[in-house]
Amino acid sequence: MPQPDLTLTPAGPALAPRYRDRATRPLPANPYLRLFSHPGTRAFTAGNLIARLPVGMFGVSAVIMIAAAYGSYALAGAVTATHLAVGSVTAPLIARLVDRYGQARIAVPAAAYAALGHLVLLLCVHERAPVWALFLTTAVTATVPNTGGMSRARWAHLFRDDPDALHTANAFEQAVDELCYMVGPVLAAVLCSALFPEAGTLTAAVLFLGGTLVFAAQRSTEPPVAPRTAAGSPLRAPGTAPLLAVFLATGAVFGSMEVVALAYVDGPVAGPVLALQAAGSCAAGLLYGRARRTARLRTCLAAMTVVMAMPLLAASTGSLLALAAGLLVAGMATAPTMLTGMALIQRLTPAAQLNEGMTLAVTALLAGIATGSATGGWAADHAPFASFGFLIPVTAAATALALCTATGVGRRA
Repeated sequence: MPQPDLTLTPAGPALAPRYRDRATRPLPANPYLRLFSHPGTRAFTAGNLIARLPVGMFGVSAVIMIAAAYGSYALAGAVTATHLAVGSVTAPLIARLVDRYGQARIAVPAAAYAALGHLVLLLCVHERAPVWALFLTTAVTATVPNTGGMSRARWAHLFRDDPDALHTANAFEQAVDELCYMVGPVLAAVLCSALFPEAGTLTAAVLFLGGTLVFAAQRSTEPPVAPRTAAGSPLRAPGTAPLLAVFLATGAVFGSMEVVALAYVDGPVAGPVLALQAAGSCAAGLLYGRARRTARLRTCLAAMTVVMAMPLLAASTGSLLALAAGLLVAGMATAPTMLTGMALIQRLTPAAQLNEGMTLAVTALLAGIATGSATGGWAADHAPFASFGFLIPVTAAATALALCTATGVGRRA
């Protein structure tokens, strides 16, 4: 029997008070609740969620705002495409600076500069500035830091010795991505239509800057700056370039499915029907995060190729309800595939270049989304039959599977 602890007081010996050690408290059974039992995780997650929601708002807000002022969706699309193209170049550079100097020192000024640029674009549109001013403004302000990558880097640092917890954390981050891309465009459309065309851009800029400031202020969970190495670009790491090619083809799946589904439905219910794909992905990601075993990337891509045929079969029936169900099922393969791919990026990339490696993966995805959107739009305009466009996502998924199989990406990992 353990002896009681005694302490000396002015009145004589007395029992010493006992304090429960935080580390000895039982952890919650739910793996997601266990993530947030660690100090500081709730605060940085809240700030990151606020900062990531506008990422799904900026594009839709800009299209609505520019189209309303200039009467041209072609111009609106060209401006947003310019922002995406320039961002694909600047994002890895910003991530490299984050790896070299730390998240707070780089993310805050980059986010402030990007938010200011969106406000300048808003003023240019409001004042009907020349078209060249729109392209110049959106090009020089493409400095949005990869807040999702920085959040994943924090989890990787906190759970560097706990692979199961890191798997759950990555699943949570993927579910947050799907949630933001599902809610963001809807919120932007509601604000622009209910208030004024510039309301979406204004709200997104404020939320983005505010969320980044809250996220960067959580210094206790910020990973330390790793020692600089002479490894060069993460592209030189074995297996990284083939994996980015797989990400490119996977992005084409998402971009083509969005455009093809919108063109097929072509009505006010198009948005909610398409959101079912993100809802299915979010739910599957959370369930996958609770699993103790993970699948190989090739297995995930094979499953994606199969389920991407569901919208094609559903559209062939001509039933909107069948298409909605098909998109819901198709979305369930998205999060596990992305989660497995991002986990591979984390393992292949040196610790000193983790943010840059994950940003390169996101850049490859965005390039694939742009390619898929253009291909899906062409297929929608030149379709010999109504469901023809849904062949594009299936083909892109099969291409990603073929690349993964041919290059052996993730085989040894």
